Amino acid sequence: MRKLSLFLFLLPLFAVAQKKEITLEDIYKKGTFRGEFVPAKFDETKKDPEIKAEDLKDETGKSIGEPDDVIHSSSNSNIVLIRKNIEQIYRHSSKANVYMYDVAAKKLTKLDSEKLLHPTLSPDGSKIAFVKNNNLVLYDIATKSARAITTDGKWNYIINGNCDWVYEEEFSFTQAYQWSPKGNYIAYYRFDESKVKEFQFTQFDNTYNKQYTYKYPKAGEENSKVEIHVYDIAGNKDVKANFEQGDIYIPRIKWTQDDNSLVVFWMNRHQNELKLLLTNAKSGASNPLYQEKNKYYIDINDDWQFTKDGKSYLFTSEMNGFNHIHLNSIDGKVKTQISKGNYEVTEINGVDEANKMVFYTMAYPRPMDRNLFVTDFTGKKTTQLTQGEAWHRTVLNSNFTQFYDYRSDLNTPQVVTLNNIATDKKNGISTALIKIVNENTKLKGKIEEYGIGKSEFIKVPNSKGDTLNGWMLKPRDFDASKKYPVLFCNYGGPGSQQVANRFGAVSMWHQMLAEKGFIVVSVDNTGTGYRGEEFKKKTYLQLGKFEIEDQIDAAKYIGKLSFVDNNNIGHWGWSYGGFMSALAITKGNEVFSAAVSVAPVTNWRFYDNIYTERYMQTPQENAKGYDDNSPINFTDKIKGKYLIIHGMADDNVHFQNATQMISALVKSNIDFESAYYPNKNHGISGQIDNTTMHLWGKMTNWILENMGNKNTKKPISQRSN
Repeated sequence: MRKLSLFLFLLPLFAVAQKKEITLEDIYKKGTFRGEFVPAKFDETKKDPEIKAEDLKDETGKSIGEPDDVIHSSSNSNIVLIRKNIEQIYRHSSKANVYMYDVAAKKLTKLDSEKLLHPTLSPDGSKIAFVKNNNLVLYDIATKSARAITTDGKWNYIINGNCDWVYEEEFSFTQAYQWSPKGNYIAYYRFDESKVKEFQFTQFDNTYNKQYTYKYPKAGEENSKVEIHVYDIAGNKDVKANFEQGDIYIPRIKWTQDDNSLVVFWMNRHQNELKLLLTNAKSGASNPLYQEKNKYYIDINDDWQFTKDGKSYLFTSEMNGFNHIHLNSIDGKVKTQISKGNYEVTEINGVDEANKMVFYTMAYPRPMDRNLFVTDFTGKKTTQLTQGEAWHRTVLNSNFTQFYDYRSDLNTPQVVTLNNIATDKKNGISTALIKIVNENTKLKGKIEEYGIGKSEFIKVPNSKGDTLNGWMLKPRDFDASKKYPVLFCNYGGPGSQQVANRFGAVSMWHQMLAEKGFIVVSVDNTGTGYRGEEFKKKTYLQLGKFEIEDQIDAAKYIGKLSFVDNNNIGHWGWSYGGFMSALAITKGNEVFSAAVSVAPVTNWRFYDNIYTERYMQTPQENAKGYDDNSPINFTDKIKGKYLIIHGMADDNVHFQNATQMISALVKSNIDFESAYYPNKNHGISGQIDNTTMHLWGKMTNWILENMGNKNTKKPISQRSN
């Protein structure tokens, strides 16, 4: 009996021991934990024509193979655009060989011998616009002829129809032209970047290498001069939009439903004043439509949309302390706040103009959750369409009668359902499950097979009286009588969120570290998003100060737990997170024993002006804010171990950040370790050349070597077979 009891007691331990171990190959090569892709397919009548690779033959009869990208026309289903040999330029931009394909005739026509940017079909499907060598070009399908809308484009001087580097990165768009609703006009950006200072980095590709040179305006430096032009296609005429010139930005242009009315978004350099200018397409004359000022800054997004009746427009704003939806009339007489409450709207999912309703996602009931809501145009009747503490990503059909719900939570993989939306005058709006589309069975099986650990949400007090949201992942074989090292993972930048109630918020790499004996913790500090404007913008003019104070407070709080080895608390992050890790090992030297900074900003003077000045103003105006929270000024405080990693062709956070940090470390006589990846950008990745595996293997082993204790496993390279 005693032997049987002992056997039963050991069964759970035996079960844990039999679970498969997560490997880097599982995560970064095999895709072992990849979820199933489930597209939202409704029974819509319109279907795009099928494109068969065997039919795609060029003028010589040679097949071009599978398309890299297919662009359909909403009005001319017989014409599609094919992109091949896509070549990435920066984070969002790319160029490619572009073909026009006649589906009925099965005829493929290459538009140009060179690679092109932003090919689009006109609203009526009769013309194609694209950007070539910094010029905007119009191609007529019927006559098979092209004409240049602009001719002054020149690399590093003039750009037409495409963004300069800083607009692409910080205003999050790259195609800098738009067709009018009926296709009579094309509105486009013209960037004069001739006075913007150049930045260079070395591309290591031959005996003498070569320098890549591009325009990158750093904090406090001069920007491109931006003009907005409207090209009249029938009249072959070009007019310039009239607006206040100077040190300003044009973060968006949007057509109204009127083919003759363009809205130009005007913003001052401090980004705390926004004006919408209703601009006449024929004359370029403008009148004010909307104006907003903020004591901190205004975030730009794509929520702005104009109703089909031409009378109103919808947008989101933080003007009342939380991000909510507003509906204004074009004439300015009616202003309605649609969504309300101390919660943040994260997305407008759809606008049902026929029934005067807005569907939107809100961070509710907690900042880490997402649920779908619908409110009428009066803002008086709101219905919650998805429920619970979970992450609901939804896609609605065109008539707003059905939606796909992609639901997950911190420990549960995505389940996809198709749901019905019913509207009843007496009972209001309700939803009903139509069917379960996908339950991610394969991934759930892998989670069981590998014994993936469960994370838990935690509440962490800071020294300012706030409660911070976090999650904690403990080792798979956690024993409360043992002491485990802790690794903080953190991004922490303005408006960001890592503590989210969705599957994948805790990465499989963090699961692997937990499997090896680490407690992994993430805490969203002051400045992160979805908790209201004041919480997010408290970091204004002093990026890094409150953020790292919160991380230090959190580390002290976690360090008091009985099962934590408080002599072994580390911090790692990438980009803004790398900046935070550098601050953790410097300003947080009393509590953080190790840090890994990947592609970090080490001084905001080195970063671009749109992002940096939005939160910091210029170095000339706010030198103290820049210097008091720059890690390079505090390297003498380091007591622990530090690893810095950077891509040497990082066009975003320049390798310069790493070199200046290292110079400061050397000057302070601080030992450190480093890893640099030639020809790699901010993402530092690559499967063919093994970069991805090497990077994550490097970080894994370094953490195991420098933070491990008797309760953690040995580094991968030192483990015996």
